[in-house]
Amino acid sequence: MTQNTINNRDLPFSAATFTAFLCTLFGANAVAIKISLFGLGVFTTAGLRFGLAAIAIFLWAWATRRPFVIKKGQSKQLLIVSLIFALQLALLYLGFSKTTASRGVLLINTQPFFVLFLAHWFIPEDQITKNKVLGLLLGFSGMALVFLGKKGVTTEVEIGDLMVLITAFLWACNTVYTKRIISEFAPFQIVLYPMVVSVPFFFLAGYIWDVKMITHLDLKVLSSLIYQSLVTASFGFVAWNSMLQKYGAVSLHSFIFIMPIAGVLLGGLVLGEAITWDIILALAFIVSGIVVVNLTTREYTPLYPPRGV
Repeated sequence: MTQNTINNRDLPFSAATFTAFLCTLFGANAVAIKISLFGLGVFTTAGLRFGLAAIAIFLWAWATRRPFVIKKGQSKQLLIVSLIFALQLALLYLGFSKTTASRGVLLINTQPFFVLFLAHWFIPEDQITKNKVLGLLLGFSGMALVFLGKKGVTTEVEIGDLMVLITAFLWACNTVYTKRIISEFAPFQIVLYPMVVSVPFFFLAGYIWDVKMITHLDLKVLSSLIYQSLVTASFGFVAWNSMLQKYGAVSLHSFIFIMPIAGVLLGGLVLGEAITWDIILALAFIVSGIVVVNLTTREYTPLYPPRGV
């Protein structure tokens, strides 16, 4: 099987359990972001996270003898991906600094619905069907419920919600563009190089705009940073793409409904955020939409969790 060929096989119990575990890790990343922002500046956190992740992925790629050299003409494609990636993550961290983990993780998980809509127009073989429309309606109904829920919601939280929603849209744009060019690259390149390009901009933005780049460091802040860098952005990327190569996108993406559930529940348990009926109902709609989409979609982007929160 060539590097860019995607197989589709049913997952045995052990693989299904591991996939569910990975999705839980990705869902918990929203909580880790909130904790890290208690001690680090918004842009500084992003710079440290992706700087550490880039080092880890580089070492893994070097140890496993992955190809680092890109072909002629690919630098322009990587620059486009990198610019969207930098803007996307800057807005994500700014948004999470203002809104709650529970609301943020619900809004960021509207990304698959934006992908479906954009893919219909920009990927000829990926057309919207009646079942996909149902999934879209459920997902965006959940998004609307998040915005309509006003209990304890300040203007700053609403601004944060909007930033996270724009992030989901930019992430979808990046995903659709990446889906068009991914066959030209080794999969790790499309993740590593945008990190390398964006990290200096994150640190420069942190120096200019963060009130303080580092407010204080304690075990919780450091642990959350390590979690974001090494667990999700590094280990998560390698593990997910290894599973993807072995079992295929269709099998794996039937588990992504776990991500918003994990994020909302951990936001309540770890951060003590209020899980209101609005949040629960929005979660039900978004999860239902994701399930409907993945039950009816035969092809899905392989970059969903690794490039997410």
